[in-house]
Amino acid sequence: MKSSNPVLSRISAAAQQPRYSVPGQGAPAGYPEGGYPEVVQSGHVDRMTIDDVVVKTVTLLATTAATAAIAWYVVPFEVMRPVLYASMFLGVIVGLVISFAQVTNAAVILGYAVLEGVFLGLISKAYEYFFEGIVLQAVIATLSVFLAMAALYKMKIIRATPKFMKIVIGAAAGLAVVMLVNFVIYLFSGSVGPLRDGGPIAIGFSLVCIVVAALMFVVNFKQIEDGIAAGLPRKYGWLGAFGILVELVWLYLEILRLISYFSED
Repeated sequence: MKSSNPVLSRISAAAQQPRYSVPGQGAPAGYPEGGYPEVVQSGHVDRMTIDDVVVKTVTLLATTAATAAIAWYVVPFEVMRPVLYASMFLGVIVGLVISFAQVTNAAVILGYAVLEGVFLGLISKAYEYFFEGIVLQAVIATLSVFLAMAALYKMKIIRATPKFMKIVIGAAAGLAVVMLVNFVIYLFSGSVGPLRDGGPIAIGFSLVCIVVAALMFVVNFKQIEDGIAAGLPRKYGWLGAFGILVELVWLYLEILRLISYFSED
């Protein structure tokens, strides 16, 4: 089952390839011998682990948060718009390169986190200017949703069955297309349209996006879990962490928008 997140699709695809076993050990249960010579380095196992993915995820989040704080305080209002758009478009480009070229270089992925940090810092500053206290609310809500989904997945209350994954991935792909079309219309017309104007349709759309983004974490966790079980090289931990960061950014932006709708006078 492929994820709508190209990064995690790459992890899943790689997990299906044959792999070498470690000298003195058999291949992971259910997997053949052969493949991935880089798994063995200097006699020790260099495999992707959950602890490693967690550390890399925290590193990316810390980098994004630190950069966001710097951008918030350093970039003046006068140049906010061009810097915001520049960081957004560069972030999209770098993100697509990482996704489709299967980049596992830590410096490149950390560079993406920096770009996202600049974008999030400036857009958060703009929201905070109009709606005092909204950023803290959005951050708390985002982390709460993420932790809740992680707990539900860990306790197997929500299971990533093939049917579940098919529905969630289809919904996420559909929303991505709708948001892209809406953004293009905004660029040419200057109108945000009913999906982002704060009305009932906009509120409903943001709620749907938040639910799907939350459920996508379950798909992400499953893809990462499968990669670990397959004994993928450690470098894939960066791709797993990158995928989680992408979903967190999406969730945060949707929560930020939703709160702003209810904060308008």
